[in-house]
Amino acid sequence: MDILDLFYKGGPAMWPMLVLSIFSLSVIFERLWFWLRILTQEKQIVDRVLDAAHDNWQAAAEIARVATHQPVGRFLYAPLHLGKADVETFRLALESTAEDELAGMRRGEKLLEAVIALAPLLGLLGTVLGLIHSLRSIRIGDLGTESTAGVTTGIGESLISTATGLIVAIISLVFYRLFQSFVVNQVKVFRKAGNELELLYRQSPPDFSNSTSAIVRENFTPPRKPGKNRFPEPPPPPNLPE
Repeated sequence: MDILDLFYKGGPAMWPMLVLSIFSLSVIFERLWFWLRILTQEKQIVDRVLDAAHDNWQAAAEIARVATHQPVGRFLYAPLHLGKADVETFRLALESTAEDELAGMRRGEKLLEAVIALAPLLGLLGTVLGLIHSLRSIRIGDLGTESTAGVTTGIGESLISTATGLIVAIISLVFYRLFQSFVVNQVKVFRKAGNELELLYRQSPPDFSNSTSAIVRENFTPPRKPGKNRFPEPPPPPNLPE
């Protein structure tokens, strides 16, 4: 039986399921390409940044800046481009960037959730409409006669929409769970890389001892307010008579 023939026999519920399947496939292919690029490059980026941070923080920041097209590159570059920062600011930059990147990695999940929920219901609706159409023409007096021979065929065709809805929902659910596992793995990668980078920052922070602001503070002496000496001047001696 032809696929196009099955589509038409499935009834009117097949059209919204076709739209849902197109949305689901577009999200699946886009996310597969997204995760393929991430999983093949992130380990190399993390290793290069951490290796450079042992000796030169500026080199580590430059490597992370070049890798900002990747989520892990943006994650590592966020605290490194701050320059002089304390440990709490360093950690806050890591945490806020990680939240933004993980939220971007979950893009498309809501659409897949909608497809998983709606596709079986639309398939069931198509089956119910098909059964109503098939059973409407049956009369009690025609039961067991040849006039009801086509009813079983109509009932079988009405189940096509249910099977289609289940297939769309199952495929969407498989990839939805797969993408969720990738996000969970990224949480572990970000936590490990961030902890190692923060540990290196605590052990050997960048040297800012030659900054101009520190020199200015050391050489700066506040001016004394005029007319308020610490000790008053003694009064002039009185003129003694000769």
